Amino acid sequence: MAGIVAALLIPFLFFQPMRLIEARLYDLLSVIAPPAPAQPGAVLVAIDEPSIGEIGQRWPWSRETHARLVESLRAAGAKVIAFDIVFADPSNEAADTALAGALGPDVVLAADDVTTMLNQGVQVTRVNPLDPFLDAGAAAGVASVHLDGDAYLRRMPETRDSFAGEALRLAGEPRPAAPEGALIQYLGPAYTYPRVSYYQALDPANFLPPGYFKDQIVLVGLSLKQATSADIGTPDAFPTPYTLTEGTLTPGVEVQANILDNLRHGLYVLPVSRPLMVCLVIAGAFLAAAFSTRGMTWRTGLSAVLVLASFIVGAWALLRFGRVWAPPALPAAAALAVFGTRFGLDYARERHLRRTVSEAFSRYLSPDLVAQLARDPSSLKLGGERRNLSILFCDVRGFTTLSEKLKDEPERLTTLINRLLDPLSEAVLAEGGTIDKYIGDCVMAFWNAPLASPDHPLRAARAALRMLEAVKTLNAELRQEQGEDAPVFAIGVGINTGDCVVGNVGSRWRYDYSVLGDTVNLASRLESLSKEYGVSIVLGPATAKALQEHFVLIELDRIAVKGRSEKSAIFTIVAPAEQRGDPALAELTELHPALLDTIGAGKRVEALALVQHCQTLAPSLSNYYKKLMGKAAAIPE
Repeated sequence: MAGIVAALLIPFLFFQPMRLIEARLYDLLSVIAPPAPAQPGAVLVAIDEPSIGEIGQRWPWSRETHARLVESLRAAGAKVIAFDIVFADPSNEAADTALAGALGPDVVLAADDVTTMLNQGVQVTRVNPLDPFLDAGAAAGVASVHLDGDAYLRRMPETRDSFAGEALRLAGEPRPAAPEGALIQYLGPAYTYPRVSYYQALDPANFLPPGYFKDQIVLVGLSLKQATSADIGTPDAFPTPYTLTEGTLTPGVEVQANILDNLRHGLYVLPVSRPLMVCLVIAGAFLAAAFSTRGMTWRTGLSAVLVLASFIVGAWALLRFGRVWAPPALPAAAALAVFGTRFGLDYARERHLRRTVSEAFSRYLSPDLVAQLARDPSSLKLGGERRNLSILFCDVRGFTTLSEKLKDEPERLTTLINRLLDPLSEAVLAEGGTIDKYIGDCVMAFWNAPLASPDHPLRAARAALRMLEAVKTLNAELRQEQGEDAPVFAIGVGINTGDCVVGNVGSRWRYDYSVLGDTVNLASRLESLSKEYGVSIVLGPATAKALQEHFVLIELDRIAVKGRSEKSAIFTIVAPAEQRGDPALAELTELHPALLDTIGAGKRVEALALVQHCQTLAPSLSNYYKKLMGKAAAIPE
């Protein structure tokens, strides 16, 4: 993955728009704590608005005025006087003679390289100062600068006879040439260098402190905020890295002062080569891959932030202390792309896992519960937990007989059992239950896991009643389809409530989300007792206690429960609580406990009479009361 990301991003190193992005990053980082020489390398004499007003001449001024400036600065002790003005055209003969007379080997005059695009190529023409000025001993230094594609000035001049280089040579210092592609390290925004107005430099004794120009390199040039006349044209000012932060342009003469200090102190910055940038992009991609091998977590997110920060801080440190520019844009983009790709893959895998879990649980849970689990997977605790659950077992009566009858028609048997299990399962899911498993013709389900359901006994009971209705509906459909020979289904349901262990049960190769405990065993036993007692639903004691307000219940019997010395009562549902006011039901609920007590006391005659009467009150329990009739008849007289 890291290799693919790097391969996709490396071509961007050679696209011009990426060069501009890297240049803007250089602008932002190069102005953070820039290096500062102990002393500025030059003093500026600014041809500014106050000077134009004081001198009282339209620009360009008479060259006699510049001659006076040279003599004034030389008298004030200036070591080198450098005019960032191209004196390439003759003016008034007397004025040119005066300036030539003032010039000497301590003066640098600006030259210009003019680039012309021709059909057959590029022509570069050198525009030098007038020969009389050069014959007078002045040196010519190329003041031309080259702007980047966004019109910002960042490049060092590459000629050895640059304007700033010639000023250093006349000052007796080495005149190094900046390597190709070197970048200017600006020492500050506009007006960082000491500067005085031109009119002040003409009379330093009256306007400036003594010794202000002593042994200084003095640069003279335009420093106008705007053009004051059509003759001046566009002010000599350029966007620099500080334009982004300060919103100002830097005068050309101050740019030359920055170039001078860059050459003197070796402050210029060298960009790394493109092959090395290719290596940095690859390193960024593989570094991110190393931090994301175990997937996306909060630690990986923190690592991503640290990796991106390290590229940016590292680029600044290398720029500030190593004078090397390694643009962090593409290496950081490579790292971010790897992190993002890993996040996308993990997200897609997580979505697939959620969809798989949802599809799996949708066969056991209601859609609402599946949706809740998808929103909050923490609700599903794997590995097992103790929880109070309601367990339901539902078994088909007479299935063995039906299987024997249809042993030669297995497809029909399978179709019939599936038609029965479908509505039985739907009844469980409709009440928010979890289908644990199918055991042949038996359905096992539970409530209150994996999601909490405070009224789980009531939901289990409602599911049992839905099952009974579903069986009636299916029998009617089969009778209509197959006539009198159609099979007739009947079910028995056992429900018990109590503490269980719920979670993943099985081996490392195969496991199921299931429940374990005595509560489960008793629920299964209650289901088998439903046939013995001739009722459709048998409830455990805890379930019956929870349903007292919702249904009319009667106690069926008391049975021995494993682990308990006392017998536990079992119950069945007679009717909804809304029918509690029915006289027959009211009388039944009053007489039935007396009936059980009479049988328990061995009162045969009284028991027989009560059984017959209760049977008339509750015809739906006739099978159960037939069982009690036999029990009462067996009592010795």
